[in-house]
Amino acid sequence: MFNLPILEAALANTIYAGKLHFSPVTDSTNTDALQAARAGAPHGSVYFADEQRAGRGRGDHAWHSAAGQGLYVSVLLRPPIPAALLPLLPLAAGLAAADTIQAVADLTVDLRWPNDLLIGPRKVGGILVEAKTDAKTESNAISYAVVGIGINVHQRSFPADLSTPATSLDIEAGKSILRQPLLVSLLKSLQREALGLLDPASIQSIPRRVQQASTWVSGRTVEVHGPQACTGITAGLDENGFLLVRTANGLVTVQTGGLRAAETIRQI
Repeated sequence: MFNLPILEAALANTIYAGKLHFSPVTDSTNTDALQAARAGAPHGSVYFADEQRAGRGRGDHAWHSAAGQGLYVSVLLRPPIPAALLPLLPLAAGLAAADTIQAVADLTVDLRWPNDLLIGPRKVGGILVEAKTDAKTESNAISYAVVGIGINVHQRSFPADLSTPATSLDIEAGKSILRQPLLVSLLKSLQREALGLLDPASIQSIPRRVQQASTWVSGRTVEVHGPQACTGITAGLDENGFLLVRTANGLVTVQTGGLRAAETIRQI
Protein backbone atom coordinates (compact mmCIF):
# COMPACT_ATOMS: atom_id res chain seq x y z
CA MET A 1 0.00 0.00 0.00
CA PHE A 2 1.09 3.58 -0.57
CA ASN A 3 2.17 5.92 2.24
CA LEU A 4 0.17 9.04 1.41
CA PRO A 5 1.89 11.52 3.80
CA ILE A 6 5.30 10.56 2.41
CA LEU A 7 3.96 10.83 -1.13
CA GLU A 8 2.56 14.29 -0.43
CA ALA A 9 5.92 15.40 0.99
CA ALA A 10 7.84 14.04 -1.99
CA LEU A 11 5.57 15.95 -4.39
CA ALA A 12 5.29 19.17 -2.37
CA ASN A 13 7.04 21.30 -4.99
CA THR A 14 5.19 19.93 -8.01
CA ILE A 15 1.90 20.64 -9.78
CA TYR A 16 0.46 17.68 -7.87
CA ALA A 17 0.84 19.16 -4.37
CA GLY A 18 -2.38 18.71 -2.39
CA LYS A 19 -4.10 17.04 -5.36
CA LEU A 20 -3.48 13.33 -4.75
CA HIS A 21 -6.60 11.13 -4.73
CA PHE A 22 -6.07 7.50 -3.76
CA SER A 23 -8.66 4.71 -3.89
CA PRO A 24 -7.91 1.22 -2.56
CA VAL A 25 -10.27 -0.12 -5.25
CA THR A 26 -11.90 1.63 -8.19
CA ASP A 27 -13.35 0.70 -11.54
CA SER A 28 -10.89 2.84 -13.52
CA THR A 29 -8.60 5.67 -12.53
CA ASN A 30 -9.17 7.24 -15.96
CA THR A 31 -12.92 7.22 -15.34
CA ASP A 32 -12.34 8.83 -11.94
CA ALA A 33 -10.16 11.53 -13.49
CA LEU A 34 -12.60 12.21 -16.34
CA GLN A 35 -15.48 12.61 -13.92
CA ALA A 36 -13.39 14.98 -11.81
CA ALA A 37 -12.35 16.95 -14.90
CA ARG A 38 -15.97 17.50 -15.89
CA ALA A 39 -16.66 18.68 -12.34
CA GLY A 40 -13.88 21.28 -12.56
CA ALA A 41 -10.96 19.55 -10.83
CA PRO A 42 -7.71 21.50 -11.23
CA HIS A 43 -4.66 20.92 -13.40
CA GLY A 44 -2.32 18.41 -11.80
CA SER A 45 -4.95 16.32 -10.02
CA VAL A 46 -3.82 12.70 -9.64
CA TYR A 47 -6.07 9.65 -9.31
CA PHE A 48 -4.45 6.34 -8.44
CA ALA A 49 -5.55 3.04 -7.02
CA ASP A 50 -4.27 -0.20 -5.56
CA GLU A 51 -6.68 -2.17 -7.75
CA GLN A 52 -8.89 -1.52 -10.77
CA ARG A 53 -11.97 -3.64 -11.42
CA ALA A 54 -12.49 -2.33 -14.95
CA GLY A 55 -9.12 -0.98 -15.99
CA ARG A 56 -8.92 -0.24 -19.68
CA GLY A 57 -6.35 0.51 -22.30
CA ARG A 58 -6.56 2.07 -25.71
CA GLY A 59 -9.50 0.93 -27.84
CA ASP A 60 -11.39 -0.19 -24.70
CA HIS A 61 -9.09 -3.18 -24.29
CA ALA A 62 -9.20 -4.51 -20.74
CA TRP A 63 -6.17 -3.82 -18.54
CA HIS A 64 -5.55 -6.50 -15.91
CA SER A 65 -5.15 -4.56 -12.65
CA ALA A 66 -4.73 -6.97 -9.75
CA ALA A 67 -4.62 -5.61 -6.21
CA GLY A 68 -1.21 -4.43 -5.09
CA GLN A 69 0.51 -5.69 -8.23
CA GLY A 70 0.89 -2.67 -10.49
CA LEU A 71 0.92 1.08 -10.83
CA TYR A 72 -2.48 2.40 -11.93
CA VAL A 73 -2.51 6.19 -12.16
CA SER A 74 -4.29 8.91 -14.13
CA VAL A 75 -3.28 12.55 -14.21
CA LEU A 76 -5.59 15.42 -15.13
CA LEU A 77 -3.84 18.10 -17.17
CA ARG A 78 -5.22 21.39 -18.43
CA PRO A 79 -2.37 22.49 -20.70
CA PRO A 80 -2.84 25.78 -22.60
CA ILE A 81 -2.04 24.18 -25.95
CA PRO A 82 -3.98 23.74 -29.21
CA ALA A 83 -5.69 20.46 -29.97
CA ALA A 84 -3.26 19.95 -32.85
CA LEU A 85 -0.60 19.05 -30.29
CA LEU A 86 -2.72 16.37 -28.62
CA PRO A 87 -1.19 13.43 -30.59
CA LEU A 88 2.16 14.29 -29.01
CA LEU A 89 0.84 13.87 -25.47
CA PRO A 90 0.80 10.03 -25.34
CA LEU A 91 4.27 10.04 -26.92
CA ALA A 92 5.52 12.45 -24.24
CA ALA A 93 3.91 10.28 -21.56
CA GLY A 94 5.67 7.25 -23.02
CA LEU A 95 9.00 9.05 -22.77
CA ALA A 96 8.24 9.94 -19.15
CA ALA A 97 7.38 6.33 -18.31
CA ALA A 98 10.47 4.99 -20.06
CA ASP A 99 12.72 7.45 -18.22
CA THR A 100 11.11 6.44 -14.91
CA ILE A 101 11.53 2.71 -15.46
CA GLN A 102 15.15 3.24 -16.46
CA ALA A 103 15.82 5.39 -13.38
CA VAL A 104 14.00 3.26 -10.80
CA ALA A 105 14.34 -0.29 -12.15
CA ASP A 106 17.41 0.08 -14.40
CA LEU A 107 15.48 -1.40 -17.33
CA THR A 108 15.34 -0.17 -20.91
CA VAL A 109 11.86 0.31 -22.37
CA ASP A 110 11.02 0.00 -26.04
CA LEU A 111 8.20 2.35 -27.11
CA ARG A 112 5.74 0.75 -29.51
CA TRP A 113 3.82 3.55 -31.19
CA PRO A 114 1.55 5.01 -30.08
CA ASN A 115 1.11 3.91 -26.48
CA ASP A 116 2.78 0.63 -25.47
CA LEU A 117 5.72 0.14 -23.12
CA LEU A 118 7.70 -3.01 -23.95
CA ILE A 119 10.74 -4.72 -22.53
CA GLY A 120 12.02 -6.91 -25.32
CA PRO A 121 8.97 -8.53 -26.96
CA ARG A 122 6.83 -8.33 -23.82
CA LYS A 123 4.47 -5.55 -22.73
CA VAL A 124 5.12 -4.02 -19.32
CA GLY A 125 2.80 -1.04 -19.51
CA GLY A 126 0.50 1.13 -21.54
CA ILE A 127 -0.82 4.65 -21.85
CA LEU A 128 -4.36 5.90 -22.42
CA VAL A 129 -4.94 9.60 -23.11
CA GLU A 130 -8.51 10.88 -23.17
CA ALA A 131 -9.14 14.55 -23.84
CA LYS A 132 -11.78 17.17 -24.48
CA THR A 133 -11.21 20.16 -26.71
CA ASP A 134 -13.02 23.48 -26.52
CA ALA A 135 -14.38 24.28 -29.98
CA LYS A 136 -15.43 27.73 -28.76
CA THR A 137 -11.86 28.94 -28.54
CA GLU A 138 -10.10 30.33 -31.58
CA SER A 139 -7.31 27.75 -31.44
CA ASN A 140 -9.61 24.82 -30.57
CA ALA A 141 -7.60 24.49 -27.37
CA ILE A 142 -7.52 21.46 -25.09
CA SER A 143 -10.02 21.87 -22.26
CA TYR A 144 -8.48 18.97 -20.37
CA ALA A 145 -6.53 15.78 -20.96
CA VAL A 146 -6.40 12.71 -18.75
CA VAL A 147 -3.17 10.74 -19.03
CA GLY A 148 -3.63 7.22 -17.74
CA ILE A 149 -0.56 5.05 -17.22
CA GLY A 150 -0.53 1.41 -16.17
CA ILE A 151 2.70 -0.41 -15.35
CA ASN A 152 3.04 -4.05 -14.33
CA VAL A 153 5.25 -4.12 -11.26
CA HIS A 154 4.90 -7.26 -9.12
CA GLN A 155 2.86 -9.56 -11.38
CA ARG A 156 4.18 -13.08 -11.90
CA SER A 157 1.34 -14.43 -14.05
CA PHE A 158 -0.95 -12.94 -16.68
CA PRO A 159 -4.17 -13.77 -18.56
CA ALA A 160 -3.55 -16.28 -21.34
CA ASP A 161 -5.49 -14.37 -24.02
CA LEU A 162 -3.29 -11.26 -24.26
CA SER A 163 -2.51 -10.12 -27.81
CA THR A 164 1.05 -9.28 -26.71
CA PRO A 165 2.89 -11.41 -24.12
CA ALA A 166 3.22 -9.53 -20.85
CA THR A 167 5.90 -9.06 -18.24
CA SER A 168 6.50 -7.04 -15.09
CA LEU A 169 9.29 -4.95 -13.64
CA ASP A 170 9.98 -7.55 -10.95
CA ILE A 171 10.37 -10.31 -13.53
CA GLU A 172 12.69 -8.27 -15.72
CA ALA A 173 14.74 -6.74 -12.92
CA GLY A 174 15.02 -9.97 -10.93
CA LYS A 175 14.07 -8.14 -7.75
CA SER A 176 11.14 -6.35 -6.14
CA ILE A 177 10.59 -2.80 -7.43
CA LEU A 178 8.85 -0.49 -4.96
CA ARG A 179 5.75 1.19 -6.33
CA GLN A 180 5.96 4.37 -4.28
CA PRO A 181 9.29 5.68 -5.66
CA LEU A 182 8.15 4.55 -9.09
CA LEU A 183 5.03 6.73 -8.76
CA VAL A 184 6.98 9.76 -7.52
CA SER A 185 9.48 9.50 -10.35
CA LEU A 186 6.73 8.97 -12.93
CA LEU A 187 4.76 12.03 -11.84
CA LYS A 188 7.85 14.23 -11.85
CA SER A 189 8.86 12.97 -15.29
CA LEU A 190 5.34 13.55 -16.61
CA GLN A 191 5.34 17.11 -15.26
CA ARG A 192 8.61 17.78 -17.07
CA GLU A 193 7.27 16.38 -20.32
CA ALA A 194 3.99 18.30 -19.99
CA LEU A 195 5.89 21.55 -19.48
CA GLY A 196 7.86 20.72 -22.61
CA LEU A 197 4.63 20.96 -24.62
CA LEU A 198 4.69 24.70 -23.92
CA ASP A 199 8.11 25.14 -25.53
CA PRO A 200 8.43 25.00 -29.35
CA ALA A 201 11.93 23.48 -29.23
CA SER A 202 10.83 20.75 -26.82
CA ILE A 203 7.74 20.02 -28.92
CA GLN A 204 9.87 19.49 -32.01
CA SER A 205 12.13 17.08 -30.12
CA ILE A 206 9.38 14.65 -29.09
CA PRO A 207 9.13 12.66 -32.37
CA ARG A 208 12.92 12.49 -32.60
CA ARG A 209 13.28 11.28 -29.00
CA VAL A 210 10.58 8.65 -29.47
CA GLN A 211 12.32 7.42 -32.60
CA GLN A 212 15.56 7.09 -30.65
CA ALA A 213 13.79 5.13 -27.88
CA SER A 214 11.84 2.81 -30.18
CA THR A 215 12.68 -0.14 -32.40
CA TRP A 216 9.18 0.09 -33.91
CA VAL A 217 8.95 3.45 -35.67
CA SER A 218 11.72 3.06 -38.21
CA GLY A 219 12.76 0.08 -40.36
CA ARG A 220 10.27 -2.37 -38.83
CA THR A 221 7.90 -4.52 -40.91
CA VAL A 222 4.51 -4.07 -39.27
CA GLU A 223 0.80 -4.50 -39.69
CA VAL A 224 -1.24 -1.47 -38.68
CA HIS A 225 -4.69 -2.30 -37.35
CA GLY A 226 -7.44 0.27 -37.09
CA PRO A 227 -9.08 2.64 -39.57
CA GLN A 228 -5.85 3.00 -41.56
CA ALA A 229 -5.02 -0.71 -41.70
CA CYS A 230 -2.00 -1.46 -43.85
CA THR A 231 1.20 -3.50 -43.98
CA GLY A 232 4.62 -2.03 -44.62
CA ILE A 233 7.92 -0.84 -43.23
CA THR A 234 7.89 1.98 -40.68
CA ALA A 235 9.67 5.13 -41.85
CA GLY A 236 9.75 7.31 -38.73
CA LEU A 237 7.40 9.91 -37.29
CA ASP A 238 6.34 13.20 -38.78
CA GLU A 239 6.36 16.49 -36.85
CA ASN A 240 2.88 15.75 -35.47
CA GLY A 241 3.93 12.40 -34.03
CA PHE A 242 2.08 10.43 -36.71
CA LEU A 243 3.65 7.20 -37.93
CA LEU A 244 4.94 6.94 -41.48
CA VAL A 245 4.62 3.51 -43.08
CA ARG A 246 6.04 2.70 -46.50
CA THR A 247 3.62 0.30 -48.18
CA ALA A 248 3.41 -1.30 -51.62
CA ASN A 249 1.05 1.54 -52.57
CA GLY A 250 3.21 4.37 -51.26
CA LEU A 251 3.85 6.23 -48.01
CA VAL A 252 0.96 6.20 -45.53
CA THR A 253 0.70 8.67 -42.64
CA VAL A 254 -0.98 6.72 -39.84
CA GLN A 255 -2.79 9.02 -37.43
CA THR A 256 -4.44 6.38 -35.30
CA GLY A 257 -4.20 2.64 -34.84
CA GLY A 258 -1.99 0.01 -33.30
CA LEU A 259 1.02 -2.01 -34.42
CA ARG A 260 1.99 -5.65 -34.53
CA ALA A 261 5.04 -7.22 -36.09
CA ALA A 262 3.86 -8.43 -39.50
CA GLU A 263 5.63 -11.79 -39.11
CA THR A 264 3.84 -12.46 -35.84
CA ILE A 265 0.45 -11.54 -37.29
CA ARG A 266 0.91 -13.93 -40.21
CA GLN A 267 1.77 -16.81 -37.89
CA ILE A 268 -1.44 -16.24 -35.96
